[in-house]
Amino acid sequence: MLTFEEKQQIIEGFPELVKKEVSMKRLNYHYEESLFDKTVVVQHLHPNGNGFVYVADVKGYEPDERGLVNIREFSADELRTVIQAAIKGLATEAVEEEMLEEVWQNAEGQTLTLLEEDDFFNVYHGYNLEEGFGDYEEAAGYLKEEGFSVKTK
Repeated sequence: MLTFEEKQQIIEGFPELVKKEVSMKRLNYHYEESLFDKTVVVQHLHPNGNGFVYVADVKGYEPDERGLVNIREFSADELRTVIQAAIKGLATEAVEEEMLEEVWQNAEGQTLTLLEEDDFFNVYHGYNLEEGFGDYEEAAGYLKEEGFSVKTK
C-alpha cells in the first residue's frame, strides 16, 4: 500500500488538480475545469492512506452510491490511471447513446418496429405496443419466430 505522502505526490503530479484542505487533516483535489457541477476528483485523502476517487461515469470501476471508488490499496499505476480516467470523465461531454430502431418485415410485407427504450426492446405495430423484451436477443428471436426479418433499405 502506498503511503499518504506517496499518494499525495502522485496526485500532485496532475497540475490540473487544485488541492483543498478539509477536516481531520484530509485533502480534496478538484478539477476546476470540469464541465459538470462535480469538481472533486480525489476526495478525503487521509494520512492513514485512505481516500476516494470520483468514477461515477468511468467504465471499468464499480463506484459506491456516491460515485466513488476507494483507493486505499491502489498501486501507483492504478492510482495514476484512475485519476486520469476521472479527469477525462469530468472534461468530456456525455454522449447520448444512439437508441436502436429497426424495421422488421415479413413475407406478406407487414412491418413491425423494434425500438430500444429505457433499457427495454419493444416491438411496435404502428403506434401500438406489440410486445416488450429485456434484451435484443429475446426481441429478435420473437420476431424471427413470427416470420420477420430486418428490412434492408
